[in-house]
Amino acid sequence: MRRVITYGTFDLLHYGHINLLRRCKALGDYLIVALSTDEFNWNDKHKKTYFSFEQRKQLLESIRYVDLVIPEENWNQKKSDMHEYHINTFAMGDDWKGEFDFLKDEGVEVTYLSRTPEISSSKIKKDLYDANEVDGESQINHDDLDTNPN
Repeated sequence: MRRVITYGTFDLLHYGHINLLRRCKALGDYLIVALSTDEFNWNDKHKKTYFSFEQRKQLLESIRYVDLVIPEENWNQKKSDMHEYHINTFAMGDDWKGEFDFLKDEGVEVTYLSRTPEISSSKIKKDLYDANEVDGESQINHDDLDTNPN
């Protein structure tokens, strides 16, 4: 059985995510998604997610291409994940091209897949933010938002 793994936050799930997951699954028989935890997103990536880890996990588990969702708690777990989950192929979006080539030393194939160009969670957030502007000022002050996941 060929095992494939990918990593990500998968917040504001959209068709670009589905395209990535479909293409990852096509690389093998079993797809594992390492989903960034709320704490990892906040403390290390400096990102606030809209949906909690458990909500994002539930969404991913409902997608037919995904066989297993595991938590991604830090940048350094990738090497150990390759061995613990007996991974054959590591796949990421091509915006990370070259960043994970070191995993080839762990005996896995590293593949970078092209992104769906017209969509991203960042674009959705920006478009929604811009749509809420009136006379050049947002109706919501970002500094007033509670962005602490705890």
